[in-house]
This record gives sequence, structure tokens and C-alpha cells, in this order.
Amino acid sequence: SGQNTDVIFTAQVKNGVTLLTQVPRDTFVETDRYGTIKANSLFALGGAEIAKTEVAHLIGAPVQRYFKVNLNGVAKLADAIGGVEVNVPKRMHYVDNTQGLYIDLYPGEQLLRGKNLEGFLRFRHDEQGDLGRMERQRMVMAKVFAKLAQPATLTRLPALMQIAGNDAITDLSPLELTGLASAMAHTKLNIQRLPGRAYWQDNLSYWMPDTNTQHPPVPG
Repeated sequence: SGQNTDVIFTAQVKNGVTLLTQVPRDTFVETDRYGTIKANSLFALGGAEIAKTEVAHLIGAPVQRYFKVNLNGVAKLADAIGGVEVNVPKRMHYVDNTQGLYIDLYPGEQLLRGKNLEGFLRFRHDEQGDLGRMERQRMVMAKVFAKLAQPATLTRLPALMQIAGNDAITDLSPLELTGLASAMAHTKLNIQRLPGRAYWQDNLSYWMPDTNTQHPPVPG
């Protein structure tokens, strides 16, 4: 794709629970081919197969399929399900013309659609940085999950995927995608962040996952 992956999470459905694991964009990854990189570069550098392999190492579980949707697709899908009701916690204003990013939100409960929802998910220009952004992502995921559990949403799933169109690519077949959504709709949701800690190397900040035994925490 050539572009870094802004948001990464894995989904595991088992024992009546859908476990979503957020992988911070700055997660430390050591690859044979590309050296030390951040997780958000995996797809851009190596494509889906390398991304699946390395993320599987991070979470300690196999990654069998992938679903990648760009931000334009996220905005379209949010509109198609009627938007997402969220509580915007603070004034969010940020403009980056190079990214075509314009965020202008005020605090309070509101229905976010399209570009406004995209801005809510991408905003990280405050003291909370990426951690605050990931908290907002969890909020939106929980709301979308609740909508997924509604029969009306499930019956519209093929149409929703058609709306995403060229904005989404996946190695899930339409039947597998429908089956996964149906299975998720009958579970409880649990969202976690990949366990780890802040880590610095070569003047770059990373999120060091606990699964990396080559760089254990310094005692004390």
C-alpha cells in the first residue's frame, strides 16, 4: 500500500468472548528483512503476509486472516450504519494540510459521522498522545460492536462491504466475513492493549511488547 497503518488490532473469537487487542502503532518489531521497525510500517514494507506473521509473534497467537480498510472506507461505513454516538471529552482542533486532516470537534455527547469520526479516531495532538487516541478507539469499537449485535446490521453486512468497495482489502471470503460477524454478534466484547512499556532506542520512542524477551525491563 505504501502507507503506514494508522490503527492495528487483532480479533479472537472464542469461549463466548470477542477479544480485540490493540497493537500500538509504535510497537517495537525486529524483522530479518527490514531490521528494527515500528508495527505501523509492517504492511507498507512487507504486505499482508509479513504483517500477519509479525503481529502473530507480538500477540503470541496465529493470525489467520486480515481485513484492511483505509480511512475513507471507515468514514463511509460509519455513515452507512448511521454514525457513532460518542462523548467527545475535550476540544479537539488540529489541521495538517499535508495529510488532508482537519479536526474541529467540541466536547459533549454527539453523533459522529464521516470525517468527524475519522478526526476523533486520529487526534493525538495533546498530552495523552497515542494512548489517549487508543482509548477513544476503544470507545468507538464498543459502540460499533453494539450495533453489530443488532440483526438489522447483520443482514446488511454484504451491502456494507460493497459500500467499503475499493477502500477495503481482505483475504476473508464473503462467507467467512459474514460468519465472523455473526459469531462476534453473539459474544461479549473485551478490548485490551498489547501489554508492554515505553522504550527508547537510537533516539526513537517505541512500545516494547512484553512478548519480546530480548529486551526485558531493567530491574529496579
